[in-house]
Order: sequence, then structure tokens, then C-alpha cells
Amino acid sequence: MDRFADRCALVTGAGSGIGQQITRQLLDQGARVVGADLDPAGVPSGAIPLRADVSDEAEVRELVRAAGAELGRIDALFNNAGIGSTANVLDSTVEEWDRVFAVNVRGVFLCTKEVLPQMLARGGGVIVNTASVAGMIGLRDRASYCASKGAVIALTKQIAVQWAGDGIRCNCVCPGTVDSPWVARLTASAPDPAARREELIARQPLGRLGRTDEVAAAALYLASDDAAFVTGTALVIDGGIVAA
Repeated sequence: MDRFADRCALVTGAGSGIGQQITRQLLDQGARVVGADLDPAGVPSGAIPLRADVSDEAEVRELVRAAGAELGRIDALFNNAGIGSTANVLDSTVEEWDRVFAVNVRGVFLCTKEVLPQMLARGGGVIVNTASVAGMIGLRDRASYCASKGAVIALTKQIAVQWAGDGIRCNCVCPGTVDSPWVARLTASAPDPAARREELIARQPLGRLGRTDEVAAAALYLASDDAAFVTGTALVIDGGIVAA
């Protein structure tokens, strides 16, 4: 299936987890892809790997310039890079709070700000942001993460409304707990890793963790022509957490 034949995409956070799967599926479906990451060693073969810190304005500007030079244009932007934090408002340091927002929110803002003029000049484009169900519900000990992902959802809707008349669609995916490297680190740091993993599974009505390829497939749907009438949407892929 070549849904993305002749399409050019930029994916941030492409070296692991959901971003790695987005990149892999785009390549499988015919796209040309630049995969950006702080550690681009994990960017799938076939994509053009570039290093970038999405929280740094100068690095994002250079990333978008280099991606444009490699691809010729950027039809689809996947703002996927993100980090987590395990702290409530009393435990969080200002530095930790600011770092989560710098990557999760400012990163989306900076990448969109740099890519959007190119899309507008060509008459359209697609932006897919990676948010989280944490932006919709409260999760214990996830203060900065919940707040940052709520901001991503709100920014997604604002961009969608602002540029809808200019051929721009902007949506976000909201994963639940996904079997990813970040979750692996989270469980490994617990006193009883196996018990912690079972706790995460138990809170999902479908009774299992999500898979990165499932979230990636949802992101690709939002970027595809199949979703031509979809914009401003926060698509939940969570095994039923929000519904419960």
C-alpha cells in the first residue's frame, strides 16, 4: 500500500518508540522521510537521520532547512518528540517542569512555526502532533506531563482552526499507556518492576498495553487522504482508559 507515495515527511523523535514506528510505516507506504532525534542512531534505515533538539530554536531552524534541502519539500510534519516526568506539583523542580514544557510544547511550536510557511506557500500540508490521554485526564505523579500534553491538544486545535482555509490540517494522537522504551524505563525504576507493569496493564479496560505500531497507524491515518475531512481532532488510542 503506497498511501504516501511521492510524499515527503519530517518526523521528530524518530529514533525510538512511536516516532520510530511512524517513520517505518511511512517508509513502507512510499514516503520519503527525514527522521530527527537527539540520538539519530535509532532512526529506521531508509530515512534520512538528522540530529536535533526540538526545544532549541536555532537547531529546529537548521533541521527544517536541512530537511527541506534533502526532501525538496515537507508535506507532512509529525511532531512526536517528547519526554516524561514522574512528579506531582510538590515534588517537581522548576527546572524539571521547564524542561518537559520545552520539549513537549515549545518543540511542537518551534517545528510548526518553521515548517508552516513552506506548507502555506505550496497551498497545504498536514501536521500530526503526539499528545496523550494524560492531556485529557489526571494521572498521579505526572503534573508537568499532563499539563504539557493538555497544551499540545489545545495548540493542535488552535492551529487547525487558524489555517483550515489555507489547506492545512492539524490533528493529534492521544495514546494511553504504550509498551515503549519510556514505559520500560518507568517500570524498571519501580521497586517491583513486574508488579508495576501489571498495574499499568490493569488500568486499561482492554487488559493490555498498547503497541507503538498501533499508535503509528493512527497517526498515519490522520496524515493520509483518508482523513481529508478531519482536522482539530485529538484521536484517542488508549485501550479504554478515558472511557472508563
